[in-house]
Amino acid sequence: MENPVLTIVVPCYNEEEVLPETILQLTHFLSGLRDEGLVSKKSKILFVDDGSRDQTWHIIYKKSLNEEMVRGLKLSRNVGHQNALLAGLSTAKGASDCVISIDADLQDDIQAMREFILKFREGYEIVYGVRRKRDRDTMFKKYTAQGFYLLMQKMGVNLVYNHADFRLMSKRALAELERFEEVNLFLRGIVPLIGFRSTSIYYDRKERMAGATKYPLKKMLAFSFEGITSFSVTPIRCVLLLGFLSFFISLLFGSYFLGLKFLGHTEIGWTSIITSIWLIGGLQLIAIGLVGEYIGKIYKETKRRPKYVIDLDTFNLPVPRPIIHAGGSEMELYHRDMGKLSETN
Repeated sequence: MENPVLTIVVPCYNEEEVLPETILQLTHFLSGLRDEGLVSKKSKILFVDDGSRDQTWHIIYKKSLNEEMVRGLKLSRNVGHQNALLAGLSTAKGASDCVISIDADLQDDIQAMREFILKFREGYEIVYGVRRKRDRDTMFKKYTAQGFYLLMQKMGVNLVYNHADFRLMSKRALAELERFEEVNLFLRGIVPLIGFRSTSIYYDRKERMAGATKYPLKKMLAFSFEGITSFSVTPIRCVLLLGFLSFFISLLFGSYFLGLKFLGHTEIGWTSIITSIWLIGGLQLIAIGLVGEYIGKIYKETKRRPKYVIDLDTFNLPVPRPIIHAGGSEMELYHRDMGKLSETN
C-alpha cells in the first residue's frame, strides 16, 4: 500500500517543562518512521494548546516556524482535554490517512506507535494503546480505576480496559466520530461505538518526565462521573429502585407500628422519627441532585454551543521558514503567513 499520511495529535495544557523534550522525541521518532517507509514524508505532529497560561504556545509556535514536521493549534481558552483532543483530530482529519493521539507528558510509550502503524497497514481502522499493568499508580488510584471499569461494565458501557486516549484512528473512523455531536464528551466511550475493525497494542507506561500531572484526584473523579452519566441511565434507574425500596420498607414499618398501636403498645421514639426523616430527606436530595445532573446535560446538549474556538492555526500553513527576529512580532509573522496562504488559495 502507499505510505499513509500520519498526524500525531498532542493536546497540551501548561506543558512548558516537558514540551521541548517531547518535541525532540516525537520528531526523532516520526523521522524514523518516514525513513523506514512506514509513513509518508507529509506526516506531521500537531500540538494543540488548550488555553495554557505558561509558555506552551510560544514553544509550539517557534518550533512550527523552523521545524517542517511540527504544527500548532491554539484554542481561544481552556476547554478541557477531551475537547482539545477533538479539535486536533478534526483539524488533522482532512490531510491525514490516520491520526494517533498521545499526551504531551509521553508517559505513553511512543515506540508503541510503530506497532499502531503496522496494524493500520494490515487493515485495522482503530488501534487502542492499552497499559499492561498499573504498577506505577498508587494503591488508591489502582483500585479506583479498577472499580470504575467494573462499574461501567456493569452498566453496559463498552470501554477498553486500561485504555486512556492513546490510540490510532483511520480517516474513515474520524469521519464517523464527527457524527457524534454530544457536548458532554467522553471519547473513551464514544470511539468503541464507532465499530470497524479494531485491535489493541499493550505497552508499559512510564514516569512523567517533568512537571505535575494535569489530572489530580478531583479532575479524575469528575471525569469518571462524566463518563458514567454520559453513557448510562442506570444511576437514574437505581434511584427509582431505591425509591420503591424505601416505600416498601416504610409500608412494613408503618404496618408494624400501626399493629402496636392497636395492641396498646404505643412507644414514643423521637430518635427513630428524626433519623427516618433525615434518612429519607437525604435520599431525596441525592435523587434530586442526580436527576438535576442529567437535566443539566440535556440543557447543554440543546444549546449546541461550539465545543472549542480556534485562535491560531499553523497546521495548514506553507512549509515553515527560519525565524527572522527582526521581521516583526510573533502575531505579525503568523498573520503574514496566513495572508500568503490565502493568496495561494
